Amino acid sequence: MNTVRQIPDPDHPLLPVARAYVNYFTPTVTGSHNVPETGPALVIGNHSSIYWAPEIWLTYLSMLDRRPVDPSFGVAHDILLRTPFLGDSLRSFGVLPASREAATTAVKDGGAVLVYPGGDWEACRPWSDRGRIDLAGRKGFVRLALELGIPVVPAVATGGHDSIFIVSRGERTARLLRLDKLLRAKVFPYTVGVPFGVAPVVPQVPLPATVNLSFLPPLDWSTRPGDPENPAEVDACYRETVDTMQAELDRLRAETPNPVATGIKRHVEGLPGPLSALAKVL
Repeated sequence: MNTVRQIPDPDHPLLPVARAYVNYFTPTVTGSHNVPETGPALVIGNHSSIYWAPEIWLTYLSMLDRRPVDPSFGVAHDILLRTPFLGDSLRSFGVLPASREAATTAVKDGGAVLVYPGGDWEACRPWSDRGRIDLAGRKGFVRLALELGIPVVPAVATGGHDSIFIVSRGERTARLLRLDKLLRAKVFPYTVGVPFGVAPVVPQVPLPATVNLSFLPPLDWSTRPGDPENPAEVDACYRETVDTMQAELDRLRAETPNPVATGIKRHVEGLPGPLSALAKVL
């Protein structure tokens, strides 16, 4: 895989679309200075709200802003990258296949790679679990970081999972449909929302919940043995990652306990003239 020094191009047509999209979620970002301006890194995020996933776009755009010269990449499921037109557009936007090989090549080329280990399992967790980090026990990012000696930057986001009411992951339905064999998917989520009421998979309109994103200081594993083949070492680093991210998620949720109300208020405050006075009532 040949990388380029700027991915995506500053004039990429998806950039203004992505920025307009994340603005719907009236986001705030803190800790961007924790992302290395140059050189390789793994940015590890928590995944939310199924296909809407505003935290992915917000995190990736923040990485691009922080790293105007050295490349940044995201990873995506093969389903998206195989979709006609969309797949090509995502690739040109710096999106790689969700594989160890692609991530390894990118970081060896000096790139920062955004990874969501929890994948669809975490993104499709029930609404009642929206305050929980669930990386699904996937530890490939730990092994990669230990093997290559690169920093791991946790990127914790809250609010996105408040925008969609997920009733169930639909694991049983996924097994019946053999989605693990067909699409490498173990979920078939059921949601409640507009316009479809209770429905599986189909996109519901997301509520304008405020998304808060926090980049934390890189996890320092330099004092550890650094053996990616040592299960105890890998488990310890994985647990440290989850515990660190959970503590920050708890803090963010305490800071903004009702992201939907906050998002509506911020939108109203942005309205012209006397309409903005409504924000004082909310």
